[in-house]
Amino acid sequence: MTEGRIEALYSARTARSAVLAERARSVLPSGIVHDSRHLRPHPVYATHAEGARKWDADGNCYIDYFGGHGALLLGHNPPDVMRAVAEQMARGTHFAACHEAEVAWAEAIVAMVPSAEKVRFHASGSEATQMAVRLARAFTGRDRLMRFHAHYHGWQDDMTAGYASHFNGGTVIGVPEAVAAQTAALDPYNEARVEAALRTGAFAAVILEPLGACTGKIPLSTDFLAQLRNWSRETGTLLIFDEVITGFRVSPGGVQEKTGITPDLTTLAKIVAGGQPGGAVAGRAEILEGLDFEVAERAGRQKIYHPGTFNAAPASAAAGVATLAAIRDGAPNRRAEALAADLRRGLAEVLAARQVAWHVYGEASAFHLCTAPDLAEAPFDPRRLGRAGLQAQPPGLARLLRMAMLVNGIDLSGWPGGLLSAAHTPGDVAVTVAAFDESLGMLKREGML
Repeated sequence: MTEGRIEALYSARTARSAVLAERARSVLPSGIVHDSRHLRPHPVYATHAEGARKWDADGNCYIDYFGGHGALLLGHNPPDVMRAVAEQMARGTHFAACHEAEVAWAEAIVAMVPSAEKVRFHASGSEATQMAVRLARAFTGRDRLMRFHAHYHGWQDDMTAGYASHFNGGTVIGVPEAVAAQTAALDPYNEARVEAALRTGAFAAVILEPLGACTGKIPLSTDFLAQLRNWSRETGTLLIFDEVITGFRVSPGGVQEKTGITPDLTTLAKIVAGGQPGGAVAGRAEILEGLDFEVAERAGRQKIYHPGTFNAAPASAAAGVATLAAIRDGAPNRRAEALAADLRRGLAEVLAARQVAWHVYGEASAFHLCTAPDLAEAPFDPRRLGRAGLQAQPPGLARLLRMAMLVNGIDLSGWPGGLLSAAHTPGDVAVTVAAFDESLGMLKREGML
C-alpha cells in the first residue's frame, strides 16, 4: 500500500460526501456544525439510520458506534419512541404552555435517578450544566467552581480551560480572564491537591463526569467518588455529577445508582430525551427551590431567572417518556454492556495477535483504545499513564484509524472508541472485530504501526 492509500480508498468511497463538504465550507466554518465532525479530507454525510446502522450519501452502510454522541441507548429509530414522537408532532410542536408530557417526564426522572427530588428541563446538556453551576452559586453564596482535566460539561465559559487545552492554566480565547479565574481545573489523580483545594471552603461546587473523562477513557474509581462526596459534604461544597452521557446508560439510574454515591445535583441530556434535543438538571429540592417563585417570595430573596423557548419541548418530552419507560427495567443496559464486553475482548485479541502495543478498556457499554503503549508491568492501569498518556497518540493515527474503519464499514468516535446500544448484535461485534483486524493491517502497510 502506497503512502496515503487509506485516504485514497476513503475518498473513492465517499465522493458524494466530498461534494457536500465543499458546499458546506462555503457557508459553515470548516464546513461543520460540531467540532467532532472535523475529518480531513471531508466527513461522512449521513442520509438515514436504523438500529445499529447508518448510511451515507454514497450508499455506504456503517455499524455505528458514535450512537448520536451517546444519546441512542436503544439504537436508531426505536419503534415505540418514534411512534410517541410522531403522535406528538401531529398534535403540535410548540404550545408556549405547560403540557402533561413534561410532568410525566419529570416523574420518570425522579423515579429513576437517586439524587432527583426536583427537575428543571433545558434544551441541551450544556444549558443543564450551566444551570447546575448557577444553582450551586446561589445556594452556597460562593462563586468558584472546581472541575477536572478533560471532563466535558459543555462549551460555555466556565467549562473551556482544561478540557482540550490549557491544562496548566491560562485563558481560552474568547473567555474573559475574570470569568476563567472563577474556575479551577485540576488533575483528579492528584487527590491530595483536590482535597486541599476543597478544604479552603472557596468552592460553590465540584463538577465531574463520575465515570471519568470521555465516558471513562480517563477513568475514576468508586473510592475517589466516595472521597469526593465526603470532602464536598464536609466543606459545604455541592457535588455535581455530570451524567449527560452516563445517565440511564451505566444503569437506569446512572453511575450514582451503580455506585451508591449520591450527588447534590445531576445534569442529564442525550438518553434522557430519547435522541431529541433536551437536557435537565435534577437534585435536592432545597437547591432547586432557587428557581421557585413561591419559595423566593416567602423568603424575600431573588429567584433565579430561567426562561428557555425549547425547555421540555413536546416532542422531546414524548421521546423522553417513551425512552425512560423502555429502559426502566435495565434490560437494554445489560444487553449493551454484555455486547461491549464481548467487543473489548475481541479487539484485545486482535491487538495481541498482531502484536500491537495498544490497549482496549472501558466500563458499561463504552470501549476505548489507548494507542500510547504502557510499558509498565501488566495488567494495564490507565492511572499510570495519566490524562496526557491516555490521550497521547502518534500524529495522524486516530484520523487514519477512523478512516480505515469507515472504509471497512465501521464508524468509531474520534477519541478513539465508541458506545454500544441495545440494538447491536453479536454479529455486529464479530464484523467489527474483523474490520479492526483489517484496519490494523492497512495502518501497518501505511507505515503507521
